[in-house]
Amino acid sequence: MTSSATHQPAREGVPGIVDLDGLDEYFAANVAGAVPPLRYTVIAGGHSNLTYRVDDAAGNRFVLRRPPLGHILASAHDMGREHRIISAVGRSNVPVAPALALSPDDTVNGAPFYVMGFVDGHVLAADADVEANVPDRTARYRLGEHVADILAELHQVDVDAIGLGELARRDGFLDRQLKRWRGQWEAAKTRELPAMEETYELLLQAKPDQRHTGIVHGDYRLGNMLSLPEGRVAAVLDWELCTLGDVLADVGYLLNNWGEPGDPEIGLNLDPPPTCAPGFPSREAFVARYGERTGFDTAMIPYYQAFSHWRLASIGEGVKRRYMEGVMVDDTFPLEEYDHRVAARAGVALELIRGLVAG
Repeated sequence: MTSSATHQPAREGVPGIVDLDGLDEYFAANVAGAVPPLRYTVIAGGHSNLTYRVDDAAGNRFVLRRPPLGHILASAHDMGREHRIISAVGRSNVPVAPALALSPDDTVNGAPFYVMGFVDGHVLAADADVEANVPDRTARYRLGEHVADILAELHQVDVDAIGLGELARRDGFLDRQLKRWRGQWEAAKTRELPAMEETYELLLQAKPDQRHTGIVHGDYRLGNMLSLPEGRVAAVLDWELCTLGDVLADVGYLLNNWGEPGDPEIGLNLDPPPTCAPGFPSREAFVARYGERTGFDTAMIPYYQAFSHWRLASIGEGVKRRYMEGVMVDDTFPLEEYDHRVAARAGVALELIRGLVAG
């Protein structure tokens, strides 16, 4: 696992790591092979749950995940749920980091956390990351195909067989999601955005029937994967938004992050999406491969793209609010620019759903 973090592992002074001795004892008792004392490095790249690389005295590496400091939406930061999901998905053919241990309460480090195995790979959050870590264009195309194949595999997993049959309701996914993210918007908004209200009403009006049900990752994109230079995904990360429901939501979301050179929507992101680097399959080729692997009807994917932009605007407003309140560890967050991008994403969502309803 790589990140933009440049600091050496630290024994103290790491935000969110509050009891070094307690963590040493916990790892020694619960994580096979761990040899204290432990040192911690914040792994950059997320605006939600906090992730740390953990180095032990024997040269072993682990990963610790905990909720953000002072988080306000507890249901979105359930460590036990996230640990359960990666443990279960690890029984399938979907690549994930191995789940090693769970501390479900605040007795060890002041907040629940879980521990994963460390997986080597590169987080490709932007096109510059691709240029640096996957230089071969043929490998990039192969990587894009592997991303499609993993998503197809995930969406066809037998949830009962891996123990996730009771994770969430399977039916009524869009109804639940529209209600949830409308509530998130109302709870987190820092200003009024009429585009969010109109998009919500049109999403209700145009809502398709749920035809393909399974595991929905909720944040499936190259920036939440560990990729290898030869064009493979080593592990899919960040399962905190995972649920059961309409799997096409993942496809719409990914396509909105599957930038192509010249896209007008590239400006919605703080950095150009990784697939803006030359060599990746087009959106059309991605959907075709996914459809071939699943046999699913993909005709209504534009609806899910509109929904995804609206949902991301809601999530983005929540991230912005947490930074405004000073509860995240990064003090360089571009609030003014993010404010503009949330509004722009809401506008794109509205334009998409208006076009679908009018057509």
